Order: sequence, then C-alpha cells, then structure tokens
Amino acid sequence: MSLRAALSILALLLLAGCVSGGAGDPLASRQGREEAGRAYVQLGLGYLQQGLTEQAKAPLGKALALDASDAGAHAALALVFQAQGEPGLAEKHFQKALQARPGDTRIRNNYGSFLYAQGRFAEAKQMFRLASADTLYPERSRVYENLGLTALKLERRDQAHTYLFKALQLNPQQPRALLEMAELSYENRHYVPALDYYDRFSRLSDHDARSLLLGSRLARVFDEQGTLADLGQQLQRLYPGTPEYQQYLSEQR
Repeated sequence: MSLRAALSILALLLLAGCVSGGAGDPLASRQGREEAGRAYVQLGLGYLQQGLTEQAKAPLGKALALDASDAGAHAALALVFQAQGEPGLAEKHFQKALQARPGDTRIRNNYGSFLYAQGRFAEAKQMFRLASADTLYPERSRVYENLGLTALKLERRDQAHTYLFKALQLNPQQPRALLEMAELSYENRHYVPALDYYDRFSRLSDHDARSLLLGSRLARVFDEQGTLADLGQQLQRLYPGTPEYQQYLSEQR
C-alpha cells in the first residue's frame, strides 16, 4: 500500500464516520479498525522512508490505539527508534512485534539487522537463520547475505562462503555479496573466481576504497598494469587518506 493509498483510505474512513456517526462509525467494526490500523502503519512507514521519523510516530501511535498488539505498528516503531539512535526502545518494539506475530520473516530479518548493527552477532545469526527457513520469503537472498556478513563478523569464513554463495544463487545481482565473495576467493587464492565476482560487482555498483584496493590486487595477480595504475590513481584521487590507499602504496614497493 502506498503512502497516497493509505491517506485515501484514512480520508474515506473519517468521511464515513462524519456522515454516518454513532453506530455507523466505521471504526466501531473490527474490519474498520483493521483497515484503519493498516492505513496508519503504511502512513507511518511512508514518513519513515522519507526520513521523517518524528512525523512517523503519530500515525503509528494511532494504530496502536486501535490495537495495542498490532505487530506491524510495533515493527515500524522499532525501525523509527533504531533510526533515531534509541536501541532500547527499538528492541522493545521488535520484541513486541514478534510476540504478536512470532513467525513473521520480515520482522525477524529486520530484528536480525538491528542486532547486527548493535554488534550482537551471535544473536543476529540466530534470528537470520530463523528467517532463512521461510522458503517463500521474497527477499530470502537478502537473509542469506545477512547470514554471510554475520558469519564474517564471527570469523566463520567457511560458513560465510556457504551463505553468500546461496545468496547469489537466489539473486545473482547483489553487489555486497559479490564483493565479499571476491574478497574471500582472493584470500583463498582462488583468483579466477575472485576476478569473476569482482567484475560482476563492478557492473552493478560504484567503487569505494576497499573495492578499489581489491581490484588493484587482482590486477597485480593477472599482470594488468594499465588497470593497476588506473585503480591506484582512483585511490589517490578519491581516498588519499585511507588505510586502503596506504596499503596500496605499501604493496607497490
């Protein structure tokens, strides 16, 4: 449901209430409250997507006034408080969302991402593994990518390779997974697949200091001096003060 659609539904519900009044109030029926609650949640998410976190709270609060256990409202408020740097409140609402809807894969994945951001990698991994069990989840490839990134943080590189490979089987066009697979393959001296992953990443994403350094290392392996010089120039021009550029310079000696 779009932000405009949510506003339209709310306007129609309010108009119906003004016209009918009393027992005809659409919010007096369970269906009316559920429709209004969904519209309030979508309105809150619309504000959140625009970065308007303070504005998002009012409609989400109205959704909870209609149903205190509304999982969607709690999950959206968790994202709001996470964006505002209030992890305690964010976790409280994530947990309430999962209490109301314990099998919701999207909430599990978002909660796992929150735990990852808090540095709680073992807990994040557990949440992502639960989410990965939903074989019909439309963003399952992202869940496996998250599992791979979490495994890297836990220094389980073989596991990370397995998870990231699965993520790319589900969706071959995931830049972060491609870059991590390129890095892992390079570290394992599997240079041909590393270059393949890196080239696929390069077609999908802009470069940062880390990817330019990896590209320079692969260019050195395959004796592509022109590419090596070009990537070095990009590092010098765009990221002169970074550890990656210093590493590049040390590897040229």
